[in-house]
Amino acid sequence: MMQQRTVYDVCIVGSGAGGGMAAYALTQAGANVIMLEAGGPWDNTSDDSAMLRPNYSSPRRGGSTPDRPFGEFDACIGGWNIEGEPYTRADGTRFDWWRARMVGGRTNHWGRISLRFGPDDFRRKSLDGLGDDWPIGYDDIGPYYDRLDRLIGIFGSREGLPNDPDGIFQPAPKPRCYELLVKKACNDLAITCIPGRLSILTEPLNGRAACHYCGHCNRGCQTNSNFSSTNVLIAPALETGRLTLRTHAMAREVTLDSAGRASGVSFIDANTGVDEHVQARVVILAASALESTRILMNSKSSQFPDGLANTSGMLGKYLTDTTGSDVAGFIPAMENHIPHNERGVQGGHVYMPWWLDNSKLDFPRGYHIEVWGGLGEPGAGFMGGIHRYPPGGGYGVDLKKQYRQYYGTTVGFSGRGEMIPNEQSYAELDPEVKDRFGIPVLRFHWQWSDHEINQVRHMQETFRAIIEHMGGTVFSPMPTRENGYGIATGGRIIHELGGARMGDDPSTSVLNGWCQAHDVANLFAVDGAPFVSQADKNPTWTIMALAWRASDYIMEQRTQGRI
Repeated sequence: MMQQRTVYDVCIVGSGAGGGMAAYALTQAGANVIMLEAGGPWDNTSDDSAMLRPNYSSPRRGGSTPDRPFGEFDACIGGWNIEGEPYTRADGTRFDWWRARMVGGRTNHWGRISLRFGPDDFRRKSLDGLGDDWPIGYDDIGPYYDRLDRLIGIFGSREGLPNDPDGIFQPAPKPRCYELLVKKACNDLAITCIPGRLSILTEPLNGRAACHYCGHCNRGCQTNSNFSSTNVLIAPALETGRLTLRTHAMAREVTLDSAGRASGVSFIDANTGVDEHVQARVVILAASALESTRILMNSKSSQFPDGLANTSGMLGKYLTDTTGSDVAGFIPAMENHIPHNERGVQGGHVYMPWWLDNSKLDFPRGYHIEVWGGLGEPGAGFMGGIHRYPPGGGYGVDLKKQYRQYYGTTVGFSGRGEMIPNEQSYAELDPEVKDRFGIPVLRFHWQWSDHEINQVRHMQETFRAIIEHMGGTVFSPMPTRENGYGIATGGRIIHELGGARMGDDPSTSVLNGWCQAHDVANLFAVDGAPFVSQADKNPTWTIMALAWRASDYIMEQRTQGRI
């Protein structure tokens, strides 16, 4: 094993939302940091970005590739299956794991929907008796949401909703034509519909330009108008001269010294296959919820035979993913639509936060609704096939006429809801299968409960009611209970959380409220692993708020000589 001579203040594993945030905060505070990233380099401002490349310029018309499942121009390299890096599932389990392999991780292509958890989201067990409360509350994390708003930028509107806290918003883009129709229908049906909240600039901020509405946010924004860890957090961290970025570095395990403290991280150079070790006074795992969990499980020693920081036995337990289900329909009012007011960001200009009282429903917690449709750039498979539209099909001039008549008449809804953590959803090391680096892989166990199934049924009924109220026709029949009312496979929404949850009790949690391991004082995890529960909000803003808060705590503890 090759031993690095430098002893860094902090070693961060992973460069996505949590890792990038920690690198930014720690280097700004004066720490000497090394970051290990399993994938390769990336820079939105260079030729890495395909922001200005039209779909028609490719024979594939922008279609997916094995390492870019969301389209060949997507900025994120990875996928559901990575060659040489498998994972396994227990019998009867349906779970898919999406991973990124590049600097910035998933922040390079995500939807930028940036929602704060609300006060109730941190105390759900106290409210309905299910799951567990967090050891922290909204007042602990609220100031860090404010910092994110000021540093990164977010658009939205102040609504005063009790569990969907307002932020420090830039002006939101105006709704597009189809979104105005959706909003009108929602108003009639008493469904709350408000401007979207996305971390995309509509006004210049901190040297970054406002969005020019090309609509290619997922391709790597060359003007940095949208948020990615790569260019908004890691780039300024590198400019301090205090961040060493090591790419193609696959973390194997966290090492310990004779006192049982984290001493660094062993990793494998993915290009050469050479084993190396980096020394650090503090180790932060931010490799994604499940990858960080795997590293901890693989860091076995005589002191921690079941995995590092796992005296509670909770490592890998209580995994969650956002529930998801989609419905789309044909809206005759949009036929022969004359394009106007169609520009904007890639993503909805409106969304619907959870608006109902669960005491009157047959499921706990809630979901928000994302809206899609309009006249976006055509690509591979656009419109889902002309045969779905009346009269549907034909040749020559008539076919061209139909495409012009029906283009933009589809409106769709995606539900994103809260899963209740359960004991049947967890990960463990597979006893037999290893990846190409010789590291044991994760084996998943997964189970939805009636809570989630009933919630998704409500999603389906709601989406269909909106489409029908718009005078439209739903494309697909109502799914049945036997197929979970169309609930997405676990992992498919790519919001997997938990695995090293935080708590006040070391016997039932892995980390404390500062994302610090109960068992090892100089070990932290700042990705989705510490989450106690899911909420119906996309988790990225909370991951970064927790990471910034933990970084401040690390610097404070270092100053006081405690770690």
